[in-house]
Amino acid sequence: MVSMGYFLACEEFGPHELVRQARMAADAGFERLWISDHYHPWTEAQGQSPFVWGVIGALSEATRLPITTAVTCPTIRIHPAIIAQAAATAAVQCDGRFVLGVGSGEALNEHVLGDRWPPAETRLAMLEEAVELIRALHRGDRVTYHGEFYDVENARIYTLPDGPVPIYVSGFGPKAARLAGRIGDGFVCTMPAEGLVRTFRESGGEDRPAQAGFKICYAASEEEGARTALRIWGNLAVPGELSQTLPEPRHFEQAVELVTEDAIRTAVTCGPDVDRIVDRVRTFAQAGFDEVYVQQIGPDQEAFFEICRDQVLPRVRELELVRDAGR
Repeated sequence: MVSMGYFLACEEFGPHELVRQARMAADAGFERLWISDHYHPWTEAQGQSPFVWGVIGALSEATRLPITTAVTCPTIRIHPAIIAQAAATAAVQCDGRFVLGVGSGEALNEHVLGDRWPPAETRLAMLEEAVELIRALHRGDRVTYHGEFYDVENARIYTLPDGPVPIYVSGFGPKAARLAGRIGDGFVCTMPAEGLVRTFRESGGEDRPAQAGFKICYAASEEEGARTALRIWGNLAVPGELSQTLPEPRHFEQAVELVTEDAIRTAVTCGPDVDRIVDRVRTFAQAGFDEVYVQQIGPDQEAFFEICRDQVLPRVRELELVRDAGR
């Protein structure tokens, strides 16, 4: 049976609201949480971007649900040695129910200190080295490390959980999926891409967990949902590599001007149809994902959690959702 989680969107909501949503998710029957890690929102309409590590501390006191960052970029904006300390503390706060999800990042968040935004191949190499360094620090030893991208001298993390912090690696193409299989304790994605799950498993992921998430806009009508989704999350329908390379929210807003309501309906499940929500979960489960996370776009959170509690989650649990892609 696929495990259902809720996706907390730091780009759209402030810290108090994220904690409130986490409590509602637990009360509705969701089993775990994702939380995004951004410096900027994608667009001004989203309008938020709290520091994720402060929010995780609050979440650890508000709920017992496991938490995964989806995802942290430990390579440019924040040095991996600092991410290692933050993740270790989060794991202690969460009593071991914390997963560090990592990825190669976007220029939107990582350019803010004036660093050059490197090409994809370099970003993946930086991510691999960062994960190696984080794991070394999580062993609790004093670490001196001189790599291709990072240097650490006489660093030791004193506040550590009882066991290693699991590190899941995101991938939206074959190269990243192969890296996730080779170095990750799990896989993170936002597409129901059976081929990427298979690549992850064939590259060493085997029976390690695969997580995926998607956004919906539950509303009184499909038209209303599409309008809300386009206004707040039109960037979801921006094509190609723009999401990795555009540096500012205003640039995404310019790109979103080309996005239509029909395009956003393809990217986001909109409207009141519970069947469509359940079918979307089924698509991810049948692609081989073990955990599926959903996020409700817009202000109508109470109605969303109510429909999930009463209809969506019970129906998902009744399904025989096969997760055998690539196994």
